Amino acid sequence: MSDQAKLSEALDAVAAGRMIPYLGPGVSGLSPDVPASPDALCAHLEAEVRVPKRASGNLWSAAQYVESRKFRATLNDIIERAFAPGLGQPNAVQRAIATMRPAMIVDTWYDDGLLAAMQCQADWGWVQGVSRNGEWIEIWTRAYDTTGAERPEGPDTGWDTLVYKPHGMARKGSSFLMSDSDYVEVLTEIDIQTPIPEEVRARRTGRGFLFLGCRFDDQMLRTFARQITKRSGGGHVAVIDGALTRMEGKFLDEMGITRLDLPPEEVTAALSAPV
Repeated sequence: MSDQAKLSEALDAVAAGRMIPYLGPGVSGLSPDVPASPDALCAHLEAEVRVPKRASGNLWSAAQYVESRKFRATLNDIIERAFAPGLGQPNAVQRAIATMRPAMIVDTWYDDGLLAAMQCQADWGWVQGVSRNGEWIEIWTRAYDTTGAERPEGPDTGWDTLVYKPHGMARKGSSFLMSDSDYVEVLTEIDIQTPIPEEVRARRTGRGFLFLGCRFDDQMLRTFARQITKRSGGGHVAVIDGALTRMEGKFLDEMGITRLDLPPEEVTAALSAPV
């Protein structure tokens, strides 16, 4: 079976509710002016604040430097402006995934394009990771309904679709994880699943994941993918174009992920193909 046929089969499984889409920066980057990778976002950050050589090129370390030396408000402002041009402009992949109405969509980038795409759907909501910077309570996530109203009780188990944004969202009035200090407690607890909402754990049960627009060349990204997919149904598929790093190859083997070497255009074409 060709990689194109395997992709079509995986997308059919998403539509049938057997697989969960796991969207990375590469999907968000299909929208105009949205940074399409951690490297691109780091370059944007470094264009505004000069960071030391030891932090240069690493998004999480560069963000920590800005937060420590220029305060959190400066980091928030830079990142929110980086994603502002894409607000309310979902791309073709985000719209198509939203139309499928899977039980859950994992959206790992900081834009709100998928949430905008979901606005034409009914009976859904989202839960996102939040920074504990400035918080006085132990908090990992916040949940919101389709209107954007916060749900202190967490996600509704009856929602048709739950959007899970583990790293949060770069939108004014929202919250996101980016600096090393944001992640330190999350990474300490994530192996025992504490930061992952119970409803996310429930909806992944018995289902595989389809990774679109993701790379696994960073330990942070591998850790989150490993823990979010823990105790799921297996049979994962990842669309990754081009050469893999050594660590990416090891990660795919470890996780039992079938890799499809296809460019993003193939995903767009497969989603727009007539049924």
